[in-house]
Amino acid sequence: MTRLVAIDWGTSSLRGALLDADGKVLEERSDARGILKVPQGGFPAVFEALFGDWMGLEGARCLISGMAGSKQGWVEAPYCACPAGRVEVGRSIIDIDVRPGSRIAIVPGLRDEHDGVPDVMRGEEVQIFGAMSIAGLDEGVFVLPGTHNKWATARKGRVAGFRTYMTGEFYALLSQHSILARTLDADAPLDEAAFLDGVTRSENGHGLLHNAFGTRTLALFERMATPELSSYLSGLLIGEELRTQSLQAAGEVVLIGASALTQRYALALRATGTATRTLGAEATWAGLHALSGFLDADRNPP
Repeated sequence: MTRLVAIDWGTSSLRGALLDADGKVLEERSDARGILKVPQGGFPAVFEALFGDWMGLEGARCLISGMAGSKQGWVEAPYCACPAGRVEVGRSIIDIDVRPGSRIAIVPGLRDEHDGVPDVMRGEEVQIFGAMSIAGLDEGVFVLPGTHNKWATARKGRVAGFRTYMTGEFYALLSQHSILARTLDADAPLDEAAFLDGVTRSENGHGLLHNAFGTRTLALFERMATPELSSYLSGLLIGEELRTQSLQAAGEVVLIGASALTQRYALALRATGTATRTLGAEATWAGLHALSGFLDADRNPP
């Protein structure tokens, strides 16, 4: 029976799933060895240690998405230009290792351009394809929160374009390495009221650079408790991100990612009157399964 070893190999960690011919998840695994923790030339050994037994199954094939296809990864898979859908991406899959009865390949990312400045994604395109497959959609707005958040628009089953926002990284910098780190607890649990207060404050027209300083003064004058400050700052940053979007034209927004982050975006979007639906790891596995038909040598799906 055909088995697909589906892998999402990121910067700081990786996860894999063994799928049957219908895309059903039979087993999942995860590891902390993202691409930055793999020594030069060490990808085959890490892969074999984690997934060698799965590849030993009859008819097993492997498809990898994410940063393993970057210049710092296993094999570079050049970006596909937007607009791009499953066909364009599938036909650009790069082989890593091809043997009789076995194939390991990697998915290329996507690139877009805004006023002469390029934008890129790796791995999120697979999640978008998977979300469209699961939800039965061929268009919509997809938001993928993370260190570098992606807002993508799909039309006729293709990613028409996207923009990246460094919201997660800015939160880490401000909460851990700025003056704000002296007064807030970056690991405090989400306080919904403080978070939504930050989202609302971001709309005051004074800009993030001013509003962020208020996180310090609210603590200085004891107008906000320490456990609430991180949620407030998170709300300011996500609110600033939402402020740049045309949400009235978006309709329902599909959120894809870890629940800790998608929960915050759902709260912020609902506060603006925008409906949401949320998907997790299942979008990745569905996307890799949808692309697996292109593992045939001629790059045409069965």
